[in-house]
Amino acid sequence: MIRERAYPVDPWHIRETRLDLDLLAQSESVFALSNGHIGIRGNLDEGEPHGLPGTYLNSFYELRPLPHAEGGYGFPESGQTMVNVTNAKLMRLLVDDEPFDVRYGELRSHERCLDLRAGTLERVVEWVSPSGKGVRVKTVRLVSFTQRAVVAFLYEVEPLDESARLILQSELVANEQLPPSSKDPRVAAVLAQPLQAEEMLEQRSGGLLVHRTKVSDLRMAAAMEHLVETPGRHAITTEGHGDWLRTTVACRLEPGQKLRVVKLAAYGWSSVRSLPALRDQVGAALASARLDGWEGLVQQQREYLDAFWDHSDVRVEGDPEVQQAVRFGLFHTLQAGARAEQRPIGSKGLTGPGYDGHTFWDAETFVLPALTYTQPSAAADVLRWRHSTLDLARERAQTLGLQGAAFPWRTIRGQECSGYWPAGTAGFHIGADIADAVRRYVQATGDYDFEREVGLELLVETARLWRSLGHHDRHGRFHIDGVTGPDEYTAVVNDNIYTNLMAQQNLMTAVEACKRHPDLARRFGVDDEEAASWRDAAAAVHIPYDKELGVHQQCEGFTRLEEWDFENTPPEAYPLLLNYPYFDLYRKQVVKQADLVMAMYIRGDAFTPEEKTRNFAYYDARTVRDSSLSACIQAVMAAETGHLELAHDYLGEAALMDLHDLHQNARDGVHVASLAGSWIALVAGLGGMRDFNGQLAFAPRLPSRINNLDFSLLWRGLRLRVNVTADEVTYSLRNGGGSARLTLQHHGKEIEVTQVRPVTMPIPSAGPVGPSPVQPAGRAPVRRATPHH
Repeated sequence: MIRERAYPVDPWHIRETRLDLDLLAQSESVFALSNGHIGIRGNLDEGEPHGLPGTYLNSFYELRPLPHAEGGYGFPESGQTMVNVTNAKLMRLLVDDEPFDVRYGELRSHERCLDLRAGTLERVVEWVSPSGKGVRVKTVRLVSFTQRAVVAFLYEVEPLDESARLILQSELVANEQLPPSSKDPRVAAVLAQPLQAEEMLEQRSGGLLVHRTKVSDLRMAAAMEHLVETPGRHAITTEGHGDWLRTTVACRLEPGQKLRVVKLAAYGWSSVRSLPALRDQVGAALASARLDGWEGLVQQQREYLDAFWDHSDVRVEGDPEVQQAVRFGLFHTLQAGARAEQRPIGSKGLTGPGYDGHTFWDAETFVLPALTYTQPSAAADVLRWRHSTLDLARERAQTLGLQGAAFPWRTIRGQECSGYWPAGTAGFHIGADIADAVRRYVQATGDYDFEREVGLELLVETARLWRSLGHHDRHGRFHIDGVTGPDEYTAVVNDNIYTNLMAQQNLMTAVEACKRHPDLARRFGVDDEEAASWRDAAAAVHIPYDKELGVHQQCEGFTRLEEWDFENTPPEAYPLLLNYPYFDLYRKQVVKQADLVMAMYIRGDAFTPEEKTRNFAYYDARTVRDSSLSACIQAVMAAETGHLELAHDYLGEAALMDLHDLHQNARDGVHVASLAGSWIALVAGLGGMRDFNGQLAFAPRLPSRINNLDFSLLWRGLRLRVNVTADEVTYSLRNGGGSARLTLQHHGKEIEVTQVRPVTMPIPSAGPVGPSPVQPAGRAPVRRATPHH
C-alpha cells in the first residue's frame, strides 16, 4: 500500500518527491497519460527499472484461449487481451560510457509531477555516475488531447560540474519482455510475443515500425522523429531491426550547456486498412505534430484542459486531500474517454493491463454519468460503440435462447470474454445499465438525433431481452429469475431488486422512446402489442420485501440466509473471494458491493425516504466493500439518509482508491470507475443531484468538515453552477443569454434560474437522523473528520 501522503497534498499536482523502487508499478499507473486512444504508463524514460512496461491502443487486442475447468454449452471459447504495443517512451542516456540508471551511482534528487492543468508529466533528476560525472535531466511527456495519434517527449540534459560526452539513444521497441501475466501456459505463449514485424523504415532522425497481431490479425504502425538542439557539433544516426528502431544523438557538452531533444511519436492501427495506408496515416500525424512543434503541442494541451476544467471542476473547501483526489479522478476519467471515439472505456482506462483491458458495466454506470454532465460527446461515443456491437449481442442472446440483445459482461471488441458464467452469463443487468446510460444522455442533452440514430435501437433490443428473460407467475407478477446483480457474492438468484428495477426502467424508457419515434419503432418491428407487453411487465415487476424486518430483500429470500460471522473473520482474509469458497459466500448474508443500495440511488423514485433509511442501515452492516465500485455509491446513500459524516468517509475512500492504493492492486492500472465515482459522491451525494423523469433536482447538505462545495455541469446545453455552503446554495447559469431559463428542484421546491438572475436558497434543517449505520467488524471506512461530542 502507498503510505499516507506519498504524494504531498496539492490542489492541481500529483508530486512524487523521492523514488521508491518498491512502489514503481503503482506510481506507473498513477502517472499514466492517455487520451482514450493511446495510453502510456508512467515508466521511467530509460525503461529500467520498471514495474510493468505498458503502451496501449484502445481496442488493439490479441485473441487467446479461454480455459474452462469444465466446458459447458454457451461458454465463450476465446478471450481478448489488450496488447502492450510498440513502446516509444524509451530514451536511454549514457554519460561518457556509463548508462544513466537510478540503481547505480548517486541519485541526488528525483522528482516527478503530474500537472492536472497542463496535462503533462514532468521529471527532474540530478544523478552522479559511478565515476563521478554529475548531470541534471529534465523530461516532460504528453499524450495529446487535440491530436489523438500523437505522443510527445521533451528530453533535456546538462552536465553539472565538468564536461561530459552524452549519448542519447531514443527507441521504438516492440514485443518488450513483460512479467508473466497468466499462470496458464497456453495464454502466456500467445501473449509472449504478440506482434509480428511487417515493415521497418529508418531515416536519419527517426523511422517507422509496422506490426500485426498473430491471431486477431490487427495491424499497427508506430513512427518517431527527433528535433535536436545543442551547441556545437553533434551526430545523429538511426538503425533498426524488425522489432526495434534506435535513433542515437551524440555530443560533448560543457557545464551550463544543454542537449535538448524533442521526440514526436505517432500511432495508428486498423483491422482493415492496408500497410501503406497505415504508414501514411502515422506519417501525416507526425507532419501535423512537427508543424506545431513542442511549444504548440503544450499550448494546445493547456487550452484543451482549460476549457475542460472551466465547466467540470469541482471545488471542495475543508478537505484538501479530497480536493486533490477528485481532480485527479476527473483527469483520469477524461483521459479514459476524451478521444476514445466510438471505442470502449476499459475498467482501467489505458493505464495498465488489469482485467485484460476489458470494459464492463463500470463504464455505463460510473464513468458515463460523470462524462454525460461534463464531456457529453465522450459519453455519446461510448454508446455509439455499444450500438456498433449490437449484432454480436443479438447473437449471444440467441445462443442463450433469448430474444433481443445480451451484452457481454466483459469484452474489448463486443464478444463475451468472461469464463466465469455466474457473471458472464447471468450478469444480465448490463443491458439495463446501457439503457440507463442512453436515457441519462438523451435527458441531459436533449439530443434526440442521437436517440434516433443509436438510442432507440439499444432501448428496443434490451427491452426485448427483459421480456423474454422474465415471466409472469399465476398471480400476474413479473419475475426475473437466475440472474446475478451487482453484488458478486450473491450470484444466480431470483428477483434481484437492482436488476428488476433497472429492467422496469429499461422497459418503460423503451415504450416512451417508441412513442417519440413511431416510424422508427415500426421499422424495428415494434407493434402496439409488443409495447403493451413491455408496459405490463414493467407494471408487474416483483420487488421482494421482508415485512417482519421492514426492509427490502436484495433478492428473493436474502434476509432468510445465514449471517456471515464478521467478528471472527480476520482482517487478512479480505477480499473474501480470495480466502473463502464462492459456495460459502453465495449462501450467506455478505455483500461484496452496493447492490440494493445502488438501486436506491439510480432508482430512488421507487423507494420512500423511510425505506431508504432502513434499507441503508441493514445493508451497510453486511457490505464489506471488496469491490472498488462500492464506496462512492455508499457515500451517495449515506448523504441522502442524513449520515453526512459517513458520506464524507466513503467519499474519501472512493477518491483515494489509487493515490493511497487502498485495494493494493493499483499496479495493474487505476480504478477509473472509483475515480469517476468520487465525482458522483460529491455531486450526487453531498450535492444531492438527481434526474428522475427528466427533472433536474438537488438536495445539497455538507458534512461538518467541508464548508464549501462548488461544481458545474452541462444540462441541455446550459452550464449550471452550484455553490453550496453550510446554510445556503446558489444556482447560476453561465451561458445562454438573457432568454435562457432552467427549471429545477431544490429540496423538493421548484425554482427557475436564468443567466441574469442566480437563485440563492436556504438549506432546510435535516430533521432528526437515526443512529449512524454500523459496518462489518473492521470494515468501517477511515474517518475524515473528528466526531463532535
